[in-house]
Amino acid sequence: MSELPEIRIGTADREKALDVLGQHFSEGRLTVPEFDERSATIASATTRGQLESVFVDLPAASGTASVARSDAGNPAVKDRGIDWAAVVMPIVIFGSLALFFVTDFDQKWLFFLLIPLAGAILSAVGHPADKKKKKKKS
Repeated sequence: MSELPEIRIGTADREKALDVLGQHFSEGRLTVPEFDERSATIASATTRGQLESVFVDLPAASGTASVARSDAGNPAVKDRGIDWAAVVMPIVIFGSLALFFVTDFDQKWLFFLLIPLAGAILSAVGHPADKKKKKKKS
């Protein structure tokens, strides 16, 4: 079933389209002025039809049938996991600041050691997407 061209798009769709356009540019299918013009068109696009018009004369880029189509609403796409580092690190930073100002502990500076400790633990755990890439290589 073909997507309607008047469906509005979001920032993620525009970013995906810019990535695909960059791939076409790096493969030598576009000149610099063409790339600049098409990038501006993508940046100002508000509908799928406007995005698709940028790629009319270009081949589908390495398995991407539709540039503007989003995976967000596709039930076949598996859960990509949560980036815990992006969630936990701000909490640790603000929590350390709060503990520093609120508590009556003599060596308050120790609370700031929680920040690199949390960073080390989270980087050792890794990102869910990294684990999926390792499984695919095996």
